[in-house]
Amino acid sequence: MSRFKLYIEFDGTRYSGWQMQKNAKSVQGKLLEVAEKIFKGERVDVQGSGRTDAGVHAICQIAHLEANTMLAPEIIRMKLNDELPADINVLEVEKTHSKFHARHDAKTRSYIYQISTRRTAFGKPYVWWIKDKLDFEKMSKAAKQFVGMHNFVSFADKDETEKSTKVLIEDVHLKREGDIILIRVVGSHFLWKQVRRMVGVLVEVGRGNMNEGKIKQFLDRETNEPAKFTAPPSGLFLEQIVYEGEKLSTEFSSVMSVASFVKKSSRSRV
Repeated sequence: MSRFKLYIEFDGTRYSGWQMQKNAKSVQGKLLEVAEKIFKGERVDVQGSGRTDAGVHAICQIAHLEANTMLAPEIIRMKLNDELPADINVLEVEKTHSKFHARHDAKTRSYIYQISTRRTAFGKPYVWWIKDKLDFEKMSKAAKQFVGMHNFVSFADKDETEKSTKVLIEDVHLKREGDIILIRVVGSHFLWKQVRRMVGVLVEVGRGNMNEGKIKQFLDRETNEPAKFTAPPSGLFLEQIVYEGEKLSTEFSSVMSVASFVKKSSRSRV
């Protein structure tokens, strides 16, 4: 058996998430279905670095593919993409060692959330459009409350598979790009709906409905209050998975840059 490292981008709008589920369409399930078609009759396995919620996207999900094949990585990439739907794309395939595991070997994960401060005709499936005026500086300051090792039980849905609700958050950084506010969250791992609830709480701070001290209260004691502010999945993207010997990219940007360009171009005069 050979093992390959897959770099995958996908639009999660039509899927119930990454992880395979009974009677639901998943990204992992689609990849496995296609791999089984390519490697006819052979046992294949596809495992990702972690699951994503229904409707959440990926700029670069990492998975490993195990198959009994002599095909070159580039041929495997082309064959996968020939069969996959347009909203799943394998960016790269690398041959890796037999013990590499996409989830267990991951050291750091990062997500980007996109908030649009204007109504957009192009980006609705990829942003959370907020009509209210947001205080960017207050949100940036409040985001620092999340950094460090904390118990995020108040920010997660119950999950029997999680052994602990403690998560190390390495950084939460806000950035403006035109009409888009980007929130990048970097951590050891993430709980179910954790990032979306962190974003939702930061938005309430930006709206002036909550002060940053409330975040500390949510981290210090268990409460269901953050669930009321869960951000929609449309604006969330799994950005990067970091393994031993790799570094997280220092730069990040909006996937809405095309829409921003269209808006700027429409104002120009020839």
